[in-house]
Amino acid sequence: MIRKFLGRPKILLLTFIILAILMFSSALIELYQSKIELLELMSEQAHSLLESLTIASDNALRVNDYLEKTYKERLLNNANLIKTLYEDSKISDSFLQDIAEKNNIYRINIFNRLGRKIYTSHAREHFDLPDKTTPERILEPIFAGLMDTIIIGIKEARYEPGFRYSVALAARDRSAIIVNLDAQELIEYRTKSGFGVLLRRIIQNPGIVFAALQDTNTILAASGNVRQLEAIKNSAFLDQALNDSLFSTRIATFDTLEIFEAVHPFIHQNVKIGLFRLGISLDPVTAINTRIYRRLIIISVVLFAIASIMFTIIFVRQRYDLLRKQYQEVETYSSNIIHHVSDAIIVLDERHGIKIFNTAAQRLFGKAVKDVLSKPLNHVLSNDSCQRILHKATSMQQIECTIKRQKKYFLISKSTISDSNEMENIILVIRDLTQQRKMEAQIQRKERLSAMGELASGVAHEIRNPLNTIGTIIQQLDKDFSPSENHEEYHKLAQLVYQEVRRINETVQDFLNFSRPEPINPGRFSLQDLFNYLKQQYSTLLQEHKITMKINLKWHGEVFWDRKQIQQVFMNLIQNAVDAIDQNGLIALTVNSAADNELEIVFSDNGPGIDENIRSKIFNLYYTTKPKGTGIGLSIVQRIIYEHEGIISVESTAGKGTRFIIRLPISINQKGTTGKN
Repeated sequence: MIRKFLGRPKILLLTFIILAILMFSSALIELYQSKIELLELMSEQAHSLLESLTIASDNALRVNDYLEKTYKERLLNNANLIKTLYEDSKISDSFLQDIAEKNNIYRINIFNRLGRKIYTSHAREHFDLPDKTTPERILEPIFAGLMDTIIIGIKEARYEPGFRYSVALAARDRSAIIVNLDAQELIEYRTKSGFGVLLRRIIQNPGIVFAALQDTNTILAASGNVRQLEAIKNSAFLDQALNDSLFSTRIATFDTLEIFEAVHPFIHQNVKIGLFRLGISLDPVTAINTRIYRRLIIISVVLFAIASIMFTIIFVRQRYDLLRKQYQEVETYSSNIIHHVSDAIIVLDERHGIKIFNTAAQRLFGKAVKDVLSKPLNHVLSNDSCQRILHKATSMQQIECTIKRQKKYFLISKSTISDSNEMENIILVIRDLTQQRKMEAQIQRKERLSAMGELASGVAHEIRNPLNTIGTIIQQLDKDFSPSENHEEYHKLAQLVYQEVRRINETVQDFLNFSRPEPINPGRFSLQDLFNYLKQQYSTLLQEHKITMKINLKWHGEVFWDRKQIQQVFMNLIQNAVDAIDQNGLIALTVNSAADNELEIVFSDNGPGIDENIRSKIFNLYYTTKPKGTGIGLSIVQRIIYEHEGIISVESTAGKGTRFIIRLPISINQKGTTGKN
């Protein structure tokens, strides 16, 4: 199978191309699929990370709002208390200092509407630091009667480092009461839980290039090497993600580096704060590309090696095929000669097993090659014949044997030859002489019959005229003369003589008919119709003798024969069979298709058979074993068959019946044979 495959360069080349396409396609598909899967995984992880970031940021803002609200409410409550006491003129520095200590308030100041500090909980004198915002600016809305409460929130301390959270409340006389707390705790919380901290923690993850919170105007918070980010309003991708509140991803360029960017809008208390942007390194994708490209290079090297080997094999194989083709041409030529010659050829190996059994041998012995290969010669011939062939020294010999119950005559030529392994083989060339023998016997019989017919014709002419004269005289004497005594006996003898003369005359007429046969007048007719007619014609006779006649037609069609004469042939054979069987027998008529556009008609019965010493004489003229027979019937049968370009032979065994075998062409020559003397 492999040799057959390698012997077809086109198929081999096509297979190589398909293999190369499959390998490269597999690598490219794997690259594409791996990139898709990795990008999907990165998208899922980025989505999860941004979701966590938005939730954490929202919680941080909520806690910050809560702390700031707590600070504000606490300071406003204390400011209202101080406002009430101030309006009741119950305020002093020591009182404010006591309130500040008890309520953990960093400082309480009261300014009159001119901006002058009139009460304070802080005993020391302070000097304003440069570039600090003065209270007058902050409290101006209260002094002017524009506002009653100002939430100053976190502001930098005026006299010392640090930040304070402050609120201001207006009194009836438009004085301003300022209460503030140390904002260090709130600032520390913001420092630990704000956007910057969350983004810095995210950037610590390997593969994260940057993380940022950006609104439409500026970058609110960022981590990583972020010097500049694309503005939201300048990017359709970012603008759509922010406005449609969608999680989106893209492949983008960040500082000359190609990255995988994921964005997610950040909404706090139904207010859109901005857009979280996360840049993820594409190094894993690059690693996949590198691995696939490395694999493609390896595949290319492997395919080049395979291609080199394959083309080497193809070249060697083509050279081998050229030599083998030349050898096969010689071998095929020899094999064709062996298998197409008309003679049967059997080659035996060193163990006398059949090695070659050509087509003619298959036809001759009726056996297929597969049934006889490696079998001994006696598988097709009898042991006696095999012994004679194999052990007789002569190279040419004739044998007689029986094949499928038919006697065959073979001319066998024997020779020996040594094969490539120096093993001696025996070659038997067998020529079937059976038909030739039958034809020769029939020609000899025909020649004898012709000679005897010519003799009978001459003798019949000489006998017929005296017989007619004798017959006329006997009739006249019987009519005109009557003896005085024994006249009845006289008339009986005269009638007996006349009858014998007529019988001799009829015999002479048969001789004349045989010597001067009617010309062949062929025509087309159905063979089955002829046999049906014969069966119907002889049905009464067969019933009387309790004989069964079976007709087995294995060929159906029309023949081109002289129906009248062929009908006479079968009538003679049927009558002979009935005479031979006498009672309770079987007559079988079988028609088979034979070679060379011929028919084989086998006419058999289960009568007593014909002894071997008289079998060769039954077609001779005037030879008969019947008490009242003339010996002309089978001679006429043979002549008709001969005139139809056919052969008739007989096979019989005493006590086992008789077989007449007739071979006739389906269509004889249009001109026919006009008969010969």
